[in-house]
Amino acid sequence: MTLQIADLNELIETIDGLLARKDLVALTEQLTPLTTSDIVDVLERLNLRERAIIHRLLSKDRALEVFEMLPPALQSDLLTGLQDADVSTLFAELDPDDRLWLLDEVPAVLAARLLRGLPEKERLLTAGLLGYKQGSVGRRMTPEFVTTHIGMTAAESIDRVRARLKDAETVYTIPVLDDSRHVAGVVSLRDLLGEDPDALVETFMQPVYTAEATDEAEKVARMCTDLRLLALPIVDSESRLLGMLTIDDAVRILEHEESEDAARQGGSEPLNRPYLSTPVVTLVRSRVVWLLVLAVGATLTVQVLSAFEATLAEVTVLALFVPLLIGTGGNTGNQAATTVTRSLALGDVRPRDILLVLSRELRTGALLGMLLGLIGFGIAGIVFSPEIGLVIGLTLLAICTVAAAVGGAMPLVARAIHVDPAVFSNPFITTFVDATGLIIYFVIAHAILHL
Repeated sequence: MTLQIADLNELIETIDGLLARKDLVALTEQLTPLTTSDIVDVLERLNLRERAIIHRLLSKDRALEVFEMLPPALQSDLLTGLQDADVSTLFAELDPDDRLWLLDEVPAVLAARLLRGLPEKERLLTAGLLGYKQGSVGRRMTPEFVTTHIGMTAAESIDRVRARLKDAETVYTIPVLDDSRHVAGVVSLRDLLGEDPDALVETFMQPVYTAEATDEAEKVARMCTDLRLLALPIVDSESRLLGMLTIDDAVRILEHEESEDAARQGGSEPLNRPYLSTPVVTLVRSRVVWLLVLAVGATLTVQVLSAFEATLAEVTVLALFVPLLIGTGGNTGNQAATTVTRSLALGDVRPRDILLVLSRELRTGALLGMLLGLIGFGIAGIVFSPEIGLVIGLTLLAICTVAAAVGGAMPLVARAIHVDPAVFSNPFITTFVDATGLIIYFVIAHAILHL
């Protein structure tokens, strides 16, 4: 059973004390009854040196299980604290596709050394995956799988599965190949076990979905999960089988991409590691660039305010509503951007749908603006004057309409120019809506208040 948070915190305090006293015997006794996931939770809360000590105290099999469950960033950290022999063993025991996750994290010098230390067969399998570009599903597929042939029987196919049980990453979905190594269909292990042993595979194989190795990993992972597939055959441009994307790797890809999008929509870079094991310097580095970008963008807002300084001096009450208006505009734009970015990831919309999205967001923004504008008109009209209420109401209507349209369009524009929508949308929306919203505000104020 996995430890509860309170029990885990108490265990961490005990382990910290034992590490401080260098009582390795007692420390081993503490680790022995823990599950693999509990040990991973512990390691995620320790520093690099302590993590290496704990890992060395584990049995060989347990150490490998724990290492495989760690995020790639922590795997990279751990390698720097282990002896060369330990590093080579752990790296060699990983599946080829899992090695790619780790190699993407470690420095190039260490990556080359790790590859050189692999047995020749494993090195060739891993190097084959490295040949695909970053972000492609070719880097995430496993080259260790079982196949059968259209001319084989169910019994012969089961024998092939038995022969590959130790080294194949997946045996539950089995591609059926023709003489040219094209994927003709798939059979499941359940199908093989349930059919007559002498039945030819081609008589009961199922239609197959495939993806090309050069396709975007996130897109293929989404396809795999949407179709509820345990594994998806990955082929070359001529439909010859190259590997398999398993469901656990598909989920891992989606988790990684969604964590990245969530971080960037919140104005920071993804950590790619548990929060408590992330150095403060890394936290600062992940946020400072975005803060600088937004600070530079805010200078445009300052310029707009300075241009209407005389208006603010004449009707000082207008200044009270500036935070409300630009905040509402930014929130409206970010809501639209988040919705459309998510729809892009799911394949619900494409860049060519920009006019349809604009139409929907203009109407959505206008309705939101009317609702908020009526509330703003009522409150400001009662507290200050009907004219001020009218300025606030009309400004909210205009800002919400513009912000929703811009927020909905930006992710589609970003995807069209091959930029991450999560990176492009929010800083642009914040800067654009703040400055544009103030211009709209003061133009409406000038017209209604005759300034």
